[in-house]
Amino acid sequence: MSDRTVLHVKGRVLAGPEDVRDELWAVDGRITYERPPGEALTVSGWALPGLVDAHCHVGLDQHGPVSEEVSEKQALTDRDAGTLLVRDAGSPSDTRWIDAREDLPKIIRAGRHIARTRRYIRNYAHEIEPGDLVAYVAREARRGDGWVKLVGDWIDRDAGDLAACWPRGEVEAAIAEAHRLGARVTAHCFAEDSLRDLVEAGIDCIEHATGLTEDTIPLFAERGVAIVPTLVNIATFPHMADGGEAKFPDWAAHMRRLYESRYDTVRSAYDAGVPVFVGTDAGGSLAHGLVAAEVAELVKAGIPALDALWATAWGARAWLGRPALEEGAPADLVVYDQDPRADVRVLAAPSRIVLNGRIVG
Repeated sequence: MSDRTVLHVKGRVLAGPEDVRDELWAVDGRITYERPPGEALTVSGWALPGLVDAHCHVGLDQHGPVSEEVSEKQALTDRDAGTLLVRDAGSPSDTRWIDAREDLPKIIRAGRHIARTRRYIRNYAHEIEPGDLVAYVAREARRGDGWVKLVGDWIDRDAGDLAACWPRGEVEAAIAEAHRLGARVTAHCFAEDSLRDLVEAGIDCIEHATGLTEDTIPLFAERGVAIVPTLVNIATFPHMADGGEAKFPDWAAHMRRLYESRYDTVRSAYDAGVPVFVGTDAGGSLAHGLVAAEVAELVKAGIPALDALWATAWGARAWLGRPALEEGAPADLVVYDQDPRADVRVLAAPSRIVLNGRIVG
């Protein structure tokens, strides 16, 4: 297709959860609901906004940063699964070159992870002490696209279990600095202990959030703090526990408890009004292209199918400040043969993928 080709999408266009239209057009890469003159290439089916993976890592694998060639393969795998917008929740690689590629997903970057010294996966993060937290948060706020990523808890080898990484005062100052610079802050948190301090310090989002309890869920709901549960990643907790049990039995037992309660935790947060969004945690030890599986996991946890779709489509895009299928928006959409609202498993089999008005898959 040339840049001037007009694309006509007809059938059922899901401009919103209940806003179903008969057709749209993509002209010069932008959506319009007004029929343009001339001929158009027609695609038929059920159209959704390009899906969002709100916790993904392009440019990273289990060992650390990867080459541009590997990063490209990661981005293409996500794209071919229907993910056309990624919130990259921490990467040591410079992936700005992707922005010039109209055939690759759009990325909102959180800069590089910020962790305590020897309290995270090797080669992933800036590893610092609390006195440097504000300065590093400011650095990553300027480097990212409106987000900063902290490691809120990790195993403390002396304690033999998960433990919070940052003192309350330093966290408050760091989040305030990020907000002053116009960035939102999120944090990796598996366990319970760090959550109250982070939320009361003004954090905007928590990744994984397996440590939510009946005491902290109301606080999240009151403050409007979102969670990205990454349930396809939480499924690996038993394997992780098995690998570390001999050396850290308390940590292993804790990880298994968090795994066993994962669905109840997510459903309780949803029921309380906590915003829940789709993220896979792809790019560490987990494969890319798992967005459909994560949506299905949210449904398995008890979130209604339409709200699980909202968490990867209209709602996720609004939360990240990006348009869905509005007039004049970039023509980034995924077409399916069946209604994904009736069965979210349909998301695993897109029939057409359209990015910037071009059919790319």
